[in-house]
Amino acid sequence: MVRLTADLIWKSPHFFNAVRERELDLRGNKIAVIENLGATEDQFDTIDLSDNEIVKLENFPYLSRLGTLLINNNRITRINPNIGEYLPKLHTLVLTNNRLVNLVEIDPLASLPKLQFLSLLDNNITKKSNYRLYVINKLKQLRLLDFKKVKHKERIEAENLFASKEAEEEAKKVSAKTFTPGEMPDVQDILKEEQTPKAVAPTPEQIIAIKAAIVNSQTLEEVARLEQALKSGQLPADLKIPEDDTATSIVHPKDDKMEMHNQKEDNSQSQHSVDQQNDNGSVPIEEE
Repeated sequence: MVRLTADLIWKSPHFFNAVRERELDLRGNKIAVIENLGATEDQFDTIDLSDNEIVKLENFPYLSRLGTLLINNNRITRINPNIGEYLPKLHTLVLTNNRLVNLVEIDPLASLPKLQFLSLLDNNITKKSNYRLYVINKLKQLRLLDFKKVKHKERIEAENLFASKEAEEEAKKVSAKTFTPGEMPDVQDILKEEQTPKAVAPTPEQIIAIKAAIVNSQTLEEVARLEQALKSGQLPADLKIPEDDTATSIVHPKDDKMEMHNQKEDNSQSQHSVDQQNDNGSVPIEEE
């Protein structure tokens, strides 16, 4: 991690951006803590702190000129409750892709008297019920939220929804299921993992069935897939295998011929024994 020192500030790029504002570029320095911004001498309209490792949006000096703060792709989980006292003219704040989880965590932004443009995209807070209406109700001067215009009907709806203090407190309640921000697995990934068929080891009967399927395969691709299943010892879940009794009945044609030949020999021997007994005049006695 890198400290945000006065020396780093002086050596960082600064220029007039596309809207002719004086901008300080502090992107991608692995900065963990906001500090020493007094070294800017309040000479910048925009400060870009994107792509760092900042956890708390705090420790600002009084910057009467600063109007835009870009702090996306960080680890913001907390905001100074009195941030508005230090950034009185801040009108644009980009907090995209941080770690804000609960609605109560954006309440300090209400202290920014000039805030009109706010982005909270890719924060878990955006998944909360009535998130957008809550933010609109809390930050009444907003004109653009998550790059979407705040409409008049949304303001009315937000005002009606959170008319009582109880409704606002209910919205702030933390979910009973707790988790570490940034470590929650994606729901779609979990569903995909559950839907993905898992390989299971084949039984001896299934191995016989696979061998029979190889003999009857119509394409080389099917033969290769079945042979790979035998070599790996893992049976793909999507491979259709006959029931055990059916599988055991599937044998090679040559084996079938040998079995018929053996049955003929057994029958011949049995008939020969019967003939001998008849010649000797003896009759077999049945046991009760």
